[in-house]
Amino acid sequence: MSVKSHQDRLRRMARDTAQEVVRKLYVAGQMIELDAERSITAGSVSGSGHVPSAPGQPPNRDTGLLDGSIETEIRSQMPPTVTVTSRAPYAAHLEYGTSRMEPRPYMRPATQRNRDEVTRAVGEAVNIIIKRG
Repeated sequence: MSVKSHQDRLRRMARDTAQEVVRKLYVAGQMIELDAERSITAGSVSGSGHVPSAPGQPPNRDTGLLDGSIETEIRSQMPPTVTVTSRAPYAAHLEYGTSRMEPRPYMRPATQRNRDEVTRAVGEAVNIIIKRG
């Protein structure tokens, strides 16, 4: 085998690995997204009966804007990058708090609860590509 054919094979493996990792990361991102949404909506009451969450607890759903704006997005194939974000204008204020309000984290805890599964999924994707090698 020539050097060029080895280089081509390595490029194909890198591309295939990146695509497989992105697929796995996207699924893992959706797990985090779903977990964060559930933490906001579980037991919450919207409208006139709404009770704000306690500091340190996930926000309680009121209008549905926060949990409805959480999305998983593929940012890049190389390097494989997937993000889970909330587009609500007050999302960061709830997650991290402000000078007037204690944090009501929902994304960081969802990420922590799913960390092992994300790690496993990425490892699985890489192993699949290595075995195809």
